Amino acid sequence: MNGRLDGKVAFVTGGRGGIGRAICARFVREGAHVFAADLTAAGTLSDEADGSHFIRLDVTSEQEVRAAMVRVAERCAQLDILVNAAGVEIEKTIEETSLAEWNRIFAVNVSGTFLTSKYALPLLRKSGAASIINFGSYDGFIADPGLAAYCATKGAVHALTRAMACDHGPEGIRVNAVCPGYVDTPMLRGFFGGQRDIASMEAAVKGIHPMRRYGTPEDVAHLVNWLASDEARYASGQLWVLDGGLSAQVQQLRL
Repeated sequence: MNGRLDGKVAFVTGGRGGIGRAICARFVREGAHVFAADLTAAGTLSDEADGSHFIRLDVTSEQEVRAAMVRVAERCAQLDILVNAAGVEIEKTIEETSLAEWNRIFAVNVSGTFLTSKYALPLLRKSGAASIINFGSYDGFIADPGLAAYCATKGAVHALTRAMACDHGPEGIRVNAVCPGYVDTPMLRGFFGGQRDIASMEAAVKGIHPMRRYGTPEDVAHLVNWLASDEARYASGQLWVLDGGLSAQVQQLRL
């Protein structure tokens, strides 16, 4: 690694999940001081193992988000990078989705992004060259069957990202969204686990990708690392699709 983030302070929600953990590890290797915020540290790397500092955080709680930013301010006085990677998925149509489930997924995926960004802004302004990286999805552009509420939340994050970039660009804060396709995470493996023939399902998913594979958390971390760095200083307000070419093709021609 070349130390692209030397001296920078980063805060990553969902920091103990599959993609979030890869992002935290990459940031640490690039020289950043990293706060990994998540509901639990159980079953993941310890602070000593990956070099990040764990903060327990429910992104749907305004009180907890505000308190987390107070802790960052007390330790570091400013914040240079915010990654909103916390997210959940519901595999249902709207008819099957309860109002409670609808409200819950919007609370995590959309309100969580709103709250963390809102209370991070005072610290980000002190950076002078800050970067916010939200997590959208290719499902915010096109839809997978049975993911109605999830698709709706990602479309909302896409619109919020553009609005934040317009509002806070004059303050020296860049805002982008990374929009992954299929990535090998516990969420994806949970989806495969609901199928009768997991091996056939995995092969089918890889087969519809032009690259004949799906992504890894490290693939996503590479893009996030660049967007967080000064090399991306002119990149803002964009939705960066990372899906191995999946959404570039006309799927019905493969039938």
